[in-house]
Amino acid sequence: MNIMLKQIQLIERIDQLIRLQATGSPIELAEKLGISKTKLYRTLCVMKELNAPVEFDTLTQSFVYSEPVGFTFGFYKKGQKKNIITPFIG
Repeated sequence: MNIMLKQIQLIERIDQLIRLQATGSPIELAEKLGISKTKLYRTLCVMKELNAPVEFDTLTQSFVYSEPVGFTFGFYKKGQKKNIITPFIG
C-alpha cells in the first residue's frame, strides 16, 4: 500500500480514538496502533500542522481536541452528494 495512504489511515484511526477519548497514554496509543512512540509523535505533529487542536488531557489520560473540529479526506464528483462523514465534537 502507498505510504501516503497508510499515513492517512493512521491519522483517521488516531482521530477516531481521540473522539472516543480512548487513546490512553502516548505509550498505550502507540501500542494500540502498532507503531513506535516516535512515529506517533511525528503523526501528531502532522495533524497539528493540519490545524488539529490536539492536546493530552491528564484528567482523562487521553488525547483530546481542545475545540470542535471535523476531519475528512477524499474526492467526490462535482454535483454528486458527498458520502463523506464529517464528525464534529463539542
